[in-house]
Amino acid sequence: MSNACKKPEETRALVMAGLGKRRRAERRFQIYGILGVVTGLMFLGYFFATIISDGYSAFAQTHMELEVYFDPEVIDPSGTKDPEVWAKANYAKLLLASLEADFPEVSGRGDKKALRNMVSGGAPYILQDKLMADPKLLGTRQTYWLPADDEVDMFFKGNVDRDLDEDRRRFKDNQIGWIDTLDQRGKLRLQFNRTFFSAGDSRDPEMAGILGAIKGSFFMLLITIAISFPLGVAAAIFLEEFAPRNRWIDLLEVNINNLAAVPSIIYGLLGLSVFINFMGLPRSAPLIGGLVLALMTLPVIIIAGRSAIRAVPPSIREAALGLGASDVQSVFHHVLPLAMPGLMTGAIIGMARALGETAPLLMIGMVAFIVEVPGTPFDPATALPVQIYLWADSPERAFVERTAAAIIVLLSFLLIMNGLAVWLRQRYERRW
Repeated sequence: MSNACKKPEETRALVMAGLGKRRRAERRFQIYGILGVVTGLMFLGYFFATIISDGYSAFAQTHMELEVYFDPEVIDPSGTKDPEVWAKANYAKLLLASLEADFPEVSGRGDKKALRNMVSGGAPYILQDKLMADPKLLGTRQTYWLPADDEVDMFFKGNVDRDLDEDRRRFKDNQIGWIDTLDQRGKLRLQFNRTFFSAGDSRDPEMAGILGAIKGSFFMLLITIAISFPLGVAAAIFLEEFAPRNRWIDLLEVNINNLAAVPSIIYGLLGLSVFINFMGLPRSAPLIGGLVLALMTLPVIIIAGRSAIRAVPPSIREAALGLGASDVQSVFHHVLPLAMPGLMTGAIIGMARALGETAPLLMIGMVAFIVEVPGTPFDPATALPVQIYLWADSPERAFVERTAAAIIVLLSFLLIMNGLAVWLRQRYERRW
């Protein structure tokens, strides 16, 4: 009798012990999950903090106030008033004369060269543009805030340690003294770096901008969405609604899924061999980049489109067919509008992936150093990720700053595009 009573008690104890073990394991799993999420957020926060701390200062540029005399003897000694003569004038001599007026004690060829190097190498072109736009400036004195050299900019922002020995830094002691003097006179200040958003690439960091890269990326994405979205949606509709179920369609579906996982550089090799070598299209043009990215994005849009169409309940199709609609009418009048939020979400995510691609663009020549801002998709151009790649390979400290700033801009575009995809899904998605 006592043994019969003990068996249920022992069974209950074993069950409770097993439950306690499973609950402890579940709590450990939850703790591991929380630790994983926290660790990921910490790394992500460190990544963003590093990029922002390195790049935020690039949105400001050191400018120097100079009184420039547009000397007719330097610009147009013969008095021809010919714009071609003015365009070839030595505007750097005007800048040196202005700096020598601020520092009359500077003498010697080496010191004068060091003094001239305090101003950006692009400053003479700024003076040239101002004179060509307003010829009345010839023979007058004008005060301008001109961009300083990148070394001056780095020192003024505190990125150069003045306590280092002179032979351990590119910036010399006499230049530090001139900067301190200009700062005390109120002739140095930080201004919003409009050049960063309004100019193309340059070998001078202080004159380099991302406008050419942004326009190149814009043209490429425009071509990509114009090709990949209609073709992707059409393929998704055919495969999901009209394609017969046989081995050829199954093979096609497997290949589409495989193409979505193909490394992007393979698409670059395809574009190089087909669009450039075989078809003879212009190298380094956004047109080629858009075609390559369209091929790369097409499988992603097809897969996302099929999932969106499959999510529409069959009752919608059956109701339309029951009321006399044809198969085409039921798809395009009822199924497709309901699947459109998912289609748009897939397209935006595909475009975000295309915006961040670099490898296929390197293969088609968009890694070239291009100063001019492209005006059409047929002009030579680069893209924002490729611009970041080029700047990251430059040794100047100022390019490190601009690399991080360009990454901030690229991440902002990606966050906006992904946020738009989430908003579209939440705003228009129908739950059944």
